[in-house]
Amino acid sequence: MDSTRQAEKSRRTLGTFPGVFCPIALSMFSTLLFLRGGFVVGQAGILEAIAQLFIAYIILVLTVLSICAISTNGAVEGGGAYYMISRALGPEFGGSIGFLFFVANVLACALYVSGFVEGILQNFGPGGTFVADGQGLPDGSSWWKYLYSSVVLFVCLLVCIIGGAMFARTSAIILLIVVICLLSVVISMFAINHTIQVDIPLTNTLVYGGNNSADGNITGNYTGLLAATFRENLYENYTRDYNTGDEMNFATVFAILFSSVTGIMNGANMSGELKDPSKSIPKGTLSAVGFTFISYLVVSILIGGSCSRFLLTNDYVFLQQINLWGPFVVIGIFAATLSAALGNLIGASRILEALGVDELFWHFLKPATLTSKGGNPYMAVIISWALVQLLLLVGSLNAIAPITSVFFLLSYAAVNLACLALELASAPNFRPTFRYFSSYTCGLALLGCLIMCFLISAVYTSIALVIMLILVILLHFRSLPTSWGSISQALIFHQVRKYLLMLDSRKAHVKYWRPQILLMVGNPRQSCELINFINDIKKSGLYVLGHVKIGSLDDHQADPILETYPKWLTLVDHLKIKAFVEITLAKSVSEGFQHLVRVSGIGGMKPNTVCLGFYDNITPIETCFESIRQNDKSLTGHEYVSLIKDSLKLQKNVCLCRNFNMLDKQKIFDSEGTYYIDVWPVNLFRPETASFFDNTCLFILQLACVLNMVPKWRGKTTLRVFLCINAQTDNTIQKEQKLDMFLKQLRILAKIQIVSWDHLQHYMSGPYLNLDQDGSKMQDFQEVPEEFIKAINEMISANSSRTAVSFFYLPKPPSDSTKYGSYLSQLDLLTANLQPSVMVHGLHPVTSTTL
Repeated sequence: MDSTRQAEKSRRTLGTFPGVFCPIALSMFSTLLFLRGGFVVGQAGILEAIAQLFIAYIILVLTVLSICAISTNGAVEGGGAYYMISRALGPEFGGSIGFLFFVANVLACALYVSGFVEGILQNFGPGGTFVADGQGLPDGSSWWKYLYSSVVLFVCLLVCIIGGAMFARTSAIILLIVVICLLSVVISMFAINHTIQVDIPLTNTLVYGGNNSADGNITGNYTGLLAATFRENLYENYTRDYNTGDEMNFATVFAILFSSVTGIMNGANMSGELKDPSKSIPKGTLSAVGFTFISYLVVSILIGGSCSRFLLTNDYVFLQQINLWGPFVVIGIFAATLSAALGNLIGASRILEALGVDELFWHFLKPATLTSKGGNPYMAVIISWALVQLLLLVGSLNAIAPITSVFFLLSYAAVNLACLALELASAPNFRPTFRYFSSYTCGLALLGCLIMCFLISAVYTSIALVIMLILVILLHFRSLPTSWGSISQALIFHQVRKYLLMLDSRKAHVKYWRPQILLMVGNPRQSCELINFINDIKKSGLYVLGHVKIGSLDDHQADPILETYPKWLTLVDHLKIKAFVEITLAKSVSEGFQHLVRVSGIGGMKPNTVCLGFYDNITPIETCFESIRQNDKSLTGHEYVSLIKDSLKLQKNVCLCRNFNMLDKQKIFDSEGTYYIDVWPVNLFRPETASFFDNTCLFILQLACVLNMVPKWRGKTTLRVFLCINAQTDNTIQKEQKLDMFLKQLRILAKIQIVSWDHLQHYMSGPYLNLDQDGSKMQDFQEVPEEFIKAINEMISANSSRTAVSFFYLPKPPSDSTKYGSYLSQLDLLTANLQPSVMVHGLHPVTSTTL
């Protein structure tokens, strides 16, 4: 660890000026200052050129504010902008945007190398400025350009292999050379105030409308600073680009301008070599942006007031012919473009190294992490160089510019999105020392970046966004085990808290009722099928897995729940259910159960239904091999019935679930025939009070209907409601019509299954049952002979050959606690050897027949 820190410290040798200001200023001068400044003014006119400059720099300055905010909110490691974005937005967005930003740097490097070669050929190629015999360097085909570009790029590779710090140390000297060349241009325009006819190379094949000199060459006029020239160039006059032949417009010219000033990240990309990134990045970046803006503004006005439009649009290198000493401009072109190419090649390699170290893209980028003893990522440099080498096949600077601008704008949009998300999330730990930003600056910059992206090229923008979306999805499904923290969690927390406060339980309406279930789980290794089943019937409602750990906090040195809780979360992930976990420590299950019923959920999202596994003496079967283990049964039958009674007292609906270890959902879903979801909406312990209109019957129908609405269940099951009749005394047709009308009012599609219980009438009319016709008692439990319950069980079993799940009426527990054993025993007899069964007791209305 100490050696790693020492190596990291040895890399951090650069201050603000050489490490941030110089790389950014050089990159932002790049091709625009000496090669494309006149072209932009000539095509767009002075007013639109200045407007484009302001638009570009407003986006840049607002983005810089976001960069400064993020970079001063903590320690910035190597990887620059990628590091900041990934640690703010999380690995999914960080990885995809990091890839996007890497591609942008590779494109920019190719762009600036093309600009360097263009400067060489304009001066030393056929008909070039410094070629006396008109021959110069061969330029007969695009392959010559590719050869020259490859040589220049190879020089960049050698510099980067030696080390980016060497370039940074010399960047101050390079910047000084560029500034001297720039000053020579400004001084020349004030010093030379007479008309000069500037020769335009005949290789510019689209030249038209110029003057013919004595030797037959085409010329354009430099007039010196004149008001007439300024007025002539004031407004736009878009024509074709003589290099590519493409028709120019506002968007294409802006793309060329913006692609040349995208270097604001070059300082941040050197974060691994900076002594104090949090101080150097804001100071250096803002200073460089201000310096280059003033330079461009001055040069644009001077060019527009001294050169004819024909000259501006038909000769990229006219500046060297109107300079007091022409080679100054040539030196400036070479210094600015070469340094910008180096800066972007170094930036691309640092981003690629950071992506490889973070292992976001599996082991594909592992080679990029190889470094020299001094910490220089030479393999990342080589990979970046190879990609730039391929891009150079495109050839033209103006052809590469639009896609470069799009990728940089999207990268800047990502930085602003990261800062905006951090600000909106109101995370207490987001405390940047740089304070000159707000959510408005971030939002405005984000909007500006996206608008300009689509204005420049909707096709390139759409492709880039699709690539980013695919990478986000891939990285999301990879479930990266990172400890960076994700802004999504902070934003979710912020929004959930806001909407929970808005979710007022006093305004709840039965039309929008949904199950909100607390499932008590003793041993999850024996309950996986039940846990999955409850996940199916929750209908997008709250689902909580509750567990009581027996013990006292006094018996432990630390809270034992902290050790158990992650294992339950792993279970939830393994089963792929949408549930929360609540665990409590209590001296008894009853006490812990009351805790969970009361405190589970929050605000208007609290459980309205408690589900319990059935209490019986059957040896449980472990069907889910999870790491969570529970002690043997620590609950008596009396305590179990007390839990049911407590649930009703706490105004919760109750579901008792039995035999769910027999539920084979895959068998049901794969079968060719139809399975049934059966509903028995009658209190089988009080058949004389049969009714379909009490709350429990409605709750049973609602749960069964919800299960039947689940896509996989709907395709393979049919809802079946049983109508029990006495064929000798009941009007079967009338009862069936009444039930059918009732189901239609509830919009429940179900098949009515008529079952006769004539053979049970001697139980129902004899001395066996102590009948009580009080309707208010219809939900109560009444002990009946075992023979009657067994007969009911046989009747249900005879009608369940294709049953997937059955729903039964659960009566209230008896008020006399001495009858708890009898209550549990008779429930056991009723559901013995049946298919998976749910006994339900409902307290509140859950269905609505109104709009």
